Amino acid sequence: MKTDELMRDWRVIALIAVAVILIRTAISIDRTITYRESVCSGVVIILLGWLIFTYLYSLSRSETSWLISNKMAQGLAITTFALNIYALIYYGMRWYQLLKAGGTALFVPHEFFLRDVRYAMLVLAYSGIIWATGYLRKMHDNYLLVTERMPEMRKGGVSESIFRIITDERTVIVLLGLVFLWRSVISFDKQIVLWESMVSGMALIILGWVLFGYISSLAVRTTRPSVARIYQGIASAIFAVNMYTLFYYGMRWYTLIYKPEVEKTLLPLDFVFRDIRYFMLTIFFCTAIVLSKYLERASEECEYLIKKGEERYKE
Repeated sequence: MKTDELMRDWRVIALIAVAVILIRTAISIDRTITYRESVCSGVVIILLGWLIFTYLYSLSRSETSWLISNKMAQGLAITTFALNIYALIYYGMRWYQLLKAGGTALFVPHEFFLRDVRYAMLVLAYSGIIWATGYLRKMHDNYLLVTERMPEMRKGGVSESIFRIITDERTVIVLLGLVFLWRSVISFDKQIVLWESMVSGMALIILGWVLFGYISSLAVRTTRPSVARIYQGIASAIFAVNMYTLFYYGMRWYTLIYKPEVEKTLLPLDFVFRDIRYFMLTIFFCTAIVLSKYLERASEECEYLIKKGEERYKE
């Protein structure tokens, strides 16, 4: 079975995801995590993320006469890159803390629950991206097959699509700039109060669920199976990140309300890494917004070309 076929087989992806999550659950039963266990968990996630990114980057750089397929691969690569940086920062801090604690850390149950949810989120998000990538390659090949005898139509509408995407990218850049300024302002005094955390969290939660709803609606509207699978893969990745965001900020707000003394133990570097992780999640969502526009345009082009091909065949 070819790599692309494996990536499109949901049973293989589900088996890998379940196996990784079960291993993580097994090492968390005793509510302690050793340095070795953390390294094993982290290395698996980090390697998986960067392998996906490398594949998507090579796909985006491959020569093609269909510009949109390159842009979609670039969008998926950027979303994966954002998650990869998040994982690197998180595990870098975890390993540093475990080494300082002598190699073993003991946490209260709800902290372990959040860590397991975070790990499951990354695994499911990467699984969704893998599934979407397999169908992206299939859609690209089918598009070229359909347009093989109609080369003059292959470039139709691309300029309009590029214009729409550039407009969306500018909006995304402004949004990222505002997020950067907001996090810089609230972190300047090296402490985050409840209302600041709620504003940050609600903005991320609303953005994530609105995006999830939009992409899910596109998956329902499209008549192309390959495009629908890509939408579903991206939607599942966004859903995983959204669930983690809900759990994370729910616990953050609980801590700020009932255990404010915990915030006083944080070091300045902790705030920096929190801001970077927040920025990476924002980049993940914003890139998905731009990517959804490319997917919508790709679906329209595929449907248009297939209809034209059927009309020519009837003639």
